[in-house]
Amino acid sequence: MSRVAVVTGAARGIGAAVVDTLVEDGYRVVAVDRCRDLPGVPYPMATPADLDAVVARHGDAVLGLVGDVRSATDMDLAVETAVRHFGHLDAVVAAAGVVAGGGPLWLVDDAALDACWSVNVLGVRRLVGAAVPALIERGAANHPRVVAIASAAGTLGLRHLAAYSAAKHAVVGLVKGLAMDLAEHGVTANTVSPGSTRTAALEASARVYGLSDPQAFAAQQPLGRLLEPAEVASAVAWLCSPAASGVTGADLRVDAGMTVA
Repeated sequence: MSRVAVVTGAARGIGAAVVDTLVEDGYRVVAVDRCRDLPGVPYPMATPADLDAVVARHGDAVLGLVGDVRSATDMDLAVETAVRHFGHLDAVVAAAGVVAGGGPLWLVDDAALDACWSVNVLGVRRLVGAAVPALIERGAANHPRVVAIASAAGTLGLRHLAAYSAAKHAVVGLVKGLAMDLAEHGVTANTVSPGSTRTAALEASARVYGLSDPQAFAAQQPLGRLLEPAEVASAVAWLCSPAASGVTGADLRVDAGMTVA
């Protein structure tokens, strides 16, 4: 029997790569994305066409769903869709995230602060709130999983991105606490913290620092290069697999060495 996952932020970037990798591992996936722009976020969000392209790559193995991670109703619908269409739920991956801010914290407007917090932190909470009953029902023998995408910014303080850094610190702490709450049920919960990864969000970060090319961020990573979304997705897929049965409450840093020092 195939394993089943819900992935948010699934229309592009790391989220889309997670969908691709999980399908390669035999999963069936409900791929969720907002697919419209968000006030306070200074770059375009993914589009319905982006989400359709992810679905089209995988045929019957993936269902696309337009939904906002900040909405409990939308996350309930995502979980219900997975259980109704595919029969059960084994894993959820909270990959939806935004970068906003772009100046000293005291000059950042409330719309940017609200976007960072509501998508990056509340979005994880909404997905978890919808999914945990189904994951517990699935039973420890079936290795139910929660994975959230945090960031190297969840360890570091980043100049002119304090709101984003605070939100990603919160994601790491939230999931560590969740891991403790879920331990007695045999459900694991972990975060993956990418470094500078070739995504639309990295392009937005480059603009914050006045950089014409996101490739400049490679210099801050000891491996000397940007990460590809598929590299982050591979770590997520491992955490979603039975092979990671002994790992919970961990923050797996896939950051090309960015946080070593």
